[in-house]
Amino acid sequence: MQALRHLVLAAALVALALFLASGPATRLGVWEWWTGLTLLRWAFYVGASAAAVALVLLAIPRTRGARPSRLALALLVGLVAATPGVALQAKAKSVPPIHDITTDMREPPAFVTLAAQRRAAPNGLDYGGPEIAAAQQTAYPDIQSRVSNDAPAKAVERALETVRRMGWEVVAADAPAGRIEATDTTAWFGFNIGANAARIRAFLEKQGP
Repeated sequence: MQALRHLVLAAALVALALFLASGPATRLGVWEWWTGLTLLRWAFYVGASAAAVALVLLAIPRTRGARPSRLALALLVGLVAATPGVALQAKAKSVPPIHDITTDMREPPAFVTLAAQRRAAPNGLDYGGPEIAAAQQTAYPDIQSRVSNDAPAKAVERALETVRRMGWEVVAADAPAGRIEATDTTAWFGFNIGANAARIRAFLEKQGP
C-alpha cells in the first residue's frame, strides 16, 4: 500500500510538471501551440486521476496510513495540475467556435502589415462570412461599431492611446488610412491575438464615447 501512495504522489508531480511545461515552453517557441494544449490536456487527465485516487485512499483508514501527508500533498498537487484544463474547457464550451471578432461584420477591417502572419496561422486570414457573423451576433450582440464625432486623425490618435494603455503591441499605425494593427499576447501560452470579444469590450470601455 505504501508503494501505491508513492505512485499516486509521483503521478501528481508528473501532472504538475506537464502543466508547468505547457505554457512557458510554448511562449519560448520550444514547440507549437497544439503541443502545449496537449500537455495541458494530459496534465488534467493525470492530475485528476491522481487526485481522485488520493482522495479515496485518504477516506479509508486502512489505506490512509499513519502519516497521510503524502496523500494530502498528492491530492493538492493533482488538483492544481488539473484545474487549468477544466477552466479552459469550460471557457471553450461557453463561447462559439469562432476565432475572430469584429465591430463591422459586413466589412471587417482588413489586416495589411499582419496579413502574412495571419494567413500562415491555423485560423487563417479571412473573417469567415455570414455564418460567422451570425454566430458572433448571437454570442456578442453588444459588440457593435461606434461612431465618433472626432476628426479622423484625432479618432486614430485617441484609439492609439487606448491601445498603448492596454499594453497591446502596436505593429502598424496609419492615420490617413484610419488603420491600427496591434496584437495582445496571452499570459500563459503566449498566443498573439488580433481581436476577440473580451479585448474589444475592454478597448471600447477604455476608449469612452
